[in-house]
Amino acid sequence: MNTRAKWRLLGATALLLAGLCAAQDWIGGSRRGRRWGRESTEGPIVRTEGGDLVNEDTVRTARETASHSTGTPNWTNSPGFEDDVFTFARIIYKFDRRRVRDSAMAWINDYPDSDLNLSFRLQQLTSMKVDSDGRELKLTNADLFNYPFIYMVKAGRMELRNEEVPILQKYLASGGALMADDFWGDDDWECFEHQIKRVLPNGHWVELPMDHEIFRAPFHLKGDKNSLQVPSIHRWERSRRSYRDDEDTHDMHVRAWLDDKQRIMVIATHNTDNGDGWEREGENLEYFQTFSETRAYPLAINIIFYLTTH
Repeated sequence: MNTRAKWRLLGATALLLAGLCAAQDWIGGSRRGRRWGRESTEGPIVRTEGGDLVNEDTVRTARETASHSTGTPNWTNSPGFEDDVFTFARIIYKFDRRRVRDSAMAWINDYPDSDLNLSFRLQQLTSMKVDSDGRELKLTNADLFNYPFIYMVKAGRMELRNEEVPILQKYLASGGALMADDFWGDDDWECFEHQIKRVLPNGHWVELPMDHEIFRAPFHLKGDKNSLQVPSIHRWERSRRSYRDDEDTHDMHVRAWLDDKQRIMVIATHNTDNGDGWEREGENLEYFQTFSETRAYPLAINIIFYLTTH
C-alpha cells in the first residue's frame, strides 16, 4: 500500500453499509473506576486516562494497552490477508507541556478504546476489512507511508519537530490524508493552524459545506454542523450540552486543506470530540444513542470512506 492507487483500491472496498442499530449490542458494562494521572511523566513514558503507562518509543498497536472504559471487541481476518486491511493509525506527537496538564490530554487521549471501537465499527458496518490491532506511530517511523489515513487527537496541543515537517509534507503530497480531532476554541485552532502552515505553507483552509459529498455517503448526514457536534461524556453528564462554556467552542467546524487538484490532504473536525463518541460508547446508553450512534461513528466512517477513495 505504498502508492495512492493502492490506497484508493483499499478504500473502495467500503461500499456496503448495514444498519447502525446493530451497534447497540455493544452497550453495557461499567467504568473501570480508574482515575487519570495528574502528573506528566517525563521522557518516552506517558500515561493513559486509565492510568496505564505507555512507552512512546516502543508502543506499536492499540491492542498492547488495556481498555480503561468498558472493554474493546476483538475479531480476526482471513489468514493470508493480514496486510489487505484498513488500519487505523494514530500519530504520536510531541506536545507542549506548558499547555497540557498531563500526558492523557495530548496524543494519547481516548487511547486505546477509541481506536479499537472505531476499527470494530468499520469492520462490522461496512464491507471493509479492518486491522483488529490498530497502529500507533511517530511521523519519523519508516512505516508511515504504509498507512493512507492517519489520525491526531488534541491536535491543538501538537508541536511538530523540525525533522517531522518535511516527512509529513511528503506523506500528504504522496496521497496520504490526516484527520485532526478533539480540539476546542480559538487558541487550539491557532496552534494547530500554525503547525500545518509549517508543513503546507501555500494554500488555506476551506470550510466544507453540508452538501459536500463527505457528508452524504455512505451516511447521509442532515442538518447543520452543530447537529454533528460531540461533547466529551464527562462534560455532557455535567452540563447536558454539546459545546463548552467558552463562546468560541459553540460552533462545530469541519475544515479541509486541499491540494492543487482539490484533494483533501488534511481534514480538521474542530469544536467536537468524535474520539469520546468512539471511546465511551459503552458507558451510557443515552450518550451512545445521542452522540456515538448518530454523530461520531457516521461522520468518521464517511470521512474514512471519502479520504481513501478520492
